[in-house]
Amino acid sequence: MDALDVARWQFGVTTVYHFLFVPLTIGLSVLVAILQTMWHRTGNERYLKLTKFYGKLFLINFAMGVVTGIVQEFQFGMNWSDYSRFVGDIFGAPLAIEALVAFFLESTFIGLWIFGWDRLPKRAHLASIWAAAIGTNLSAYFILAANSFMQNPVGYRINPDSGRAELTDFPAVLTNKVALITFPHTLAGSFLVAGSLVVAVGLYHVIRNRDSADTGAYRFATKFGSWVVLVASAAVLFTGDIQGKIMTEVQPMKMAAAEGLYTTESPASFSVLTIGSLDGSREVFALKIPYLLSYLGTGDPNGTVHGINDLQAQYATQYGAGSYTPIIPVTYWSFRFMIAFGMAAGAIALLVLWSQRKGRTPSSKWLLRAGLAMPVLPLLANSFGWIFTEMGRQPWIVFGEMLTRNGVSRSVSLAEVLTSFTAFTLIYATLAVIEVKLLLRYAKAGVPDVSDQPATDDTDDAERPLAFAY
Repeated sequence: MDALDVARWQFGVTTVYHFLFVPLTIGLSVLVAILQTMWHRTGNERYLKLTKFYGKLFLINFAMGVVTGIVQEFQFGMNWSDYSRFVGDIFGAPLAIEALVAFFLESTFIGLWIFGWDRLPKRAHLASIWAAAIGTNLSAYFILAANSFMQNPVGYRINPDSGRAELTDFPAVLTNKVALITFPHTLAGSFLVAGSLVVAVGLYHVIRNRDSADTGAYRFATKFGSWVVLVASAAVLFTGDIQGKIMTEVQPMKMAAAEGLYTTESPASFSVLTIGSLDGSREVFALKIPYLLSYLGTGDPNGTVHGINDLQAQYATQYGAGSYTPIIPVTYWSFRFMIAFGMAAGAIALLVLWSQRKGRTPSSKWLLRAGLAMPVLPLLANSFGWIFTEMGRQPWIVFGEMLTRNGVSRSVSLAEVLTSFTAFTLIYATLAVIEVKLLLRYAKAGVPDVSDQPATDDTDDAERPLAFAY
């Protein structure tokens, strides 16, 4: 073990942990805004209760996401200074816009939304949650644009004197074909997580508190969340199909590794199960569906998909001696776990809708257990998806330009990285316990009493002073 190994583990743990909060923040911000819009338009108290209820869960998650995200960015300078020096001219632009525009928009209007319930005009208050939701989604786009440069470098040149990548075309970075499809795919995965949480909490109260006066609100929440999950599942499949074709074009080794495809095939079969040799160099046994991989990768059932061994030989000639193959079992199984967990959440959503058909009230303990597991399933799908995305790019930290081993900080020792890794892991474990306890506490508490909430019309907006809480 050396500093490079620990630095990779630290960044991987930090990223996966941080992304447990990101999709819920992205998706739930929009769902809360939709619920408040429904209350604003109808005046139905049910929607106001759900807005405040899920809004509180959103705020708990948002606070945790901010803390872990800041630490993640610090690691670029701490453990990956050579990488930051190489790519900083390009990364600086989208990350600066994300911080100065998107995050500022998001955090400012969240503050207005929190403290403005009885102080802001109702339309202005509604606009504040939509502005926060838009800021959250814009923030995701700029970060994904930066990450997409690592997958498919565009809009740059290598300075022959400094050896650094320099930005030459910022619009090209923002319109990178990888970013343009990764963004909607990530949004769909985020709504899958958020919808699952809405279903889980609503279903818990429908089954456990069926005689509650708020049962109607919880029944609506389970149906609303289930439809969000189903629509998001369809969007994940659609965008994932496009993403697979772009991945085959710009990172053929990643697609080959995802399928355990060792030799070039035309047409290529999709691997349902492949067992490789211990050294990961060849296929031992495989169960395949003919033509499917060619269609998924190229759009043509007879298309050519390049194999691992052929690409390794090509890269060795192009970039020099060395291994350019990722860890095949990691990429192969993370790709399948991503798909399986996402599909499982969609299947449970269908069961929840079926259990409430024609006004029925669900009562099955097994359905309740499945519903409570729902938020975990798309979170696992998202995590495995990012593990596949980043591990499948290895050994490159910037594909075709910089190897991961060349991006680590040279002056940071193994002991220093190990110390920070241990400290961060312990802190994150503590934060995870706090997060789960807070979510469970407020989820079990149920929807709040809103009997003293002002009327939904805006007739008094001009007369009421615009007060802000500082």
